[in-house]
Amino acid sequence: MEQKNKKSTTIKKILHYISTVIMYSLCFIMVIVFICFVINFFDQNRNIKKGVTKPPIFSAYTIVSPSMVPAINVLDMVVTIRVNKPEDLKVGDVITFTSTDYRYSGVTVTHRINKIEQTTDGQYLFTTKGDANNTTDATRIKFDNIYGKVILRIPKVGYIQYYLSSLAGWIFIIVIPALAIISYDIVKLIKTIGKVSSKKEKKENKKLKEIETKKGSERRYKK
Repeated sequence: MEQKNKKSTTIKKILHYISTVIMYSLCFIMVIVFICFVINFFDQNRNIKKGVTKPPIFSAYTIVSPSMVPAINVLDMVVTIRVNKPEDLKVGDVITFTSTDYRYSGVTVTHRINKIEQTTDGQYLFTTKGDANNTTDATRIKFDNIYGKVILRIPKVGYIQYYLSSLAGWIFIIVIPALAIISYDIVKLIKTIGKVSSKKEKKENKKLKEIETKKGSERRYKK
């Protein structure tokens, strides 16, 4: 029996630990997203007042193509920061941009800068290439088509996004861990309340016994 109880307690602790890690990880990601949202919100308001159109300071994208393997894998998430001047970019930087290739027109792509050229009128053109691709991209990218430079890769976060978009994933990743933590805390609270009540009851019984003993002594004294 003792071994079973120990195993049960160990399993509960492991499940509680896993659930807590998942919940805190999700909370951490949500905090980062919220901070980026606030920064972008104030930045966009300032740009609107100035009549300027700029990409957000921070953006996040889930990678769905293996073109950047092994540097960036499918379902990794990349976080980009806006680049204010083309001079701030260099060969080797990974950027996210809108493709102008007729085959992928309007598609958001994340590739590495392979070459930078400047036209006679001072315009910068960027040749890009996926690390896993054999050839460079068919069209050169203008600076205005660039959303930002990749500053962070979060591995496999796309899986969470994928599962959260389904009912089963939402239940498994959010609902079950949340219920497990809440249930565990409720059980602990009930046990704590029970212990407090038990101590209080013992104290009250002790006081009653002392009062009865005192009254008995007084009766004997009066007799």
